[in-house]
Amino acid sequence: MKIQTIFIALIVSLGGFLFGFDAGIISGVMAYAGPHFTLNDAQNGWATSCPTFIAMFSMLIAGKVSDMVGRKPILIVVAFLYAISAILSAYAVSYEMLYIARMIGGLAFGAALIIAPTYIAEISSAKNRGKLVSIQQLNIVLGFFAAFLSNYFFNESFTGGESTFLTETNIWRWMLGVEAFPALLYFLLLFFVPRSPRWLFANNRVEEGKKVLVRLHGKEAGATESEAIQKNLSEESQVGKSPFSDLLKPALRYILFIGVAIGILQQATGINAVYFYATSIFTQTGIGSNSAFMQGVLLSFTSVVFTVLAMLAIDKLGRRPLLLTGIAGIAVCMLLCGFGFGSATYQLSPEKIAALEGVDTAKLAEVQNITFDSDVAFKNKMKELLGAQAYAKHEGAILEAGTEMNATIVLVGVMGFIACFAFSLGPVMWVMLSEMYPNKIRGMAIGCVGLINSFTAWLVTQVFPWELSNLGNSTTFYIFGGFALVGFFLLFKILPETKGKTLEQLESELVKS
Repeated sequence: MKIQTIFIALIVSLGGFLFGFDAGIISGVMAYAGPHFTLNDAQNGWATSCPTFIAMFSMLIAGKVSDMVGRKPILIVVAFLYAISAILSAYAVSYEMLYIARMIGGLAFGAALIIAPTYIAEISSAKNRGKLVSIQQLNIVLGFFAAFLSNYFFNESFTGGESTFLTETNIWRWMLGVEAFPALLYFLLLFFVPRSPRWLFANNRVEEGKKVLVRLHGKEAGATESEAIQKNLSEESQVGKSPFSDLLKPALRYILFIGVAIGILQQATGINAVYFYATSIFTQTGIGSNSAFMQGVLLSFTSVVFTVLAMLAIDKLGRRPLLLTGIAGIAVCMLLCGFGFGSATYQLSPEKIAALEGVDTAKLAEVQNITFDSDVAFKNKMKELLGAQAYAKHEGAILEAGTEMNATIVLVGVMGFIACFAFSLGPVMWVMLSEMYPNKIRGMAIGCVGLINSFTAWLVTQVFPWELSNLGNSTTFYIFGGFALVGFFLLFKILPETKGKTLEQLESELVKS
């Protein structure tokens, strides 16, 4: 594998880094922006999930448009939109401006999540495709890590009094604004990558496509790839252009169903809820706000480590073993989190009430030494006594004072979940989507699966604050674990192995048979 090919894959997948950064940064932002704009659960959910909502439509359109104009031009637009979104978010003067700015970012990452793995698959050889496409997921988790680390340092500087310019009203603006710097770097670097060779061949730019293949794989391997692509396109040309209805043809139903099943499962097991609300989840364990920000850094670092392990193993062990093992682990870890939260009790002693700073402690006198077995009942009582805005502002301190539980159980469950996701559903889904579909409909098919995946992600992210407030922490995590169990048994029965085969071989095996 040539260094140049790796370098191009790294550049293209920087869109994944920006997605991860945007998704991770909001976890810390809403701890300040929520109280600043006096947001309720639904508004908190929308401000967090609206990029995912708009990404549904971006994914659906991006694949088809990239089939027409090429992968590279769409990625350049993506980078520009990321930068605009970061700047407008940082300068938001209202809740409405904040979510509109974030929706612009949603247009960007919806397209990036579809086009980047498609492009990387189209410049890769069968031997190294798994590793190269997995770079997208590596960049996503690196983005999460950078975001959580950035949030931690901003929060630490503010709460520790080390910063002279950070205030309660502008700290979240700095958290959001720093995303503009990697976005602009991404924009500039994209001008140095070639167009997709398969797209060039499909658009009768054969000589240009051959030059790109030789540059990427060398003369001999490039010639072999060229012959395979031309043969495949020649067969496709006999059928004509593919409308969306082609996805429903009997020959494609099997691989379409697999893609949809994996796409739903990846999000229904709760990954976006954990990432987007990581700070809030750790706060629920009563470890305090500062520790919650630090645990977010540990969470994202775990994700990086296990994504690297997946990249090293995916072309050796195969897609199917990684996916099934990871989903089984996800089920166990989510059920463990549910058990950990379910065993918690909540009580505020007079000493702990007196130690709360910035809280009207006189209003809490009636609940001192009263034990609550339900987190929902405890939080509702706090909102009743203090008011929803005051509770939201001091939730970390109140839960730290009143929560009695084994926080280690939840920490192990969440970290285990992240580790299992990072070497299974995270990278393997995008690798398999980039492999299973014929070249002619690849962009369109991945776009449709991406739409369903994004809708599931939006739904999970939107309802998560409501679930915590109304169903409670324990029930919410049991639901995620239940989805993982169902998904494991379904995929155990239907999932194929795609390791080590060219895109043309896979088309012959999975479609024509």
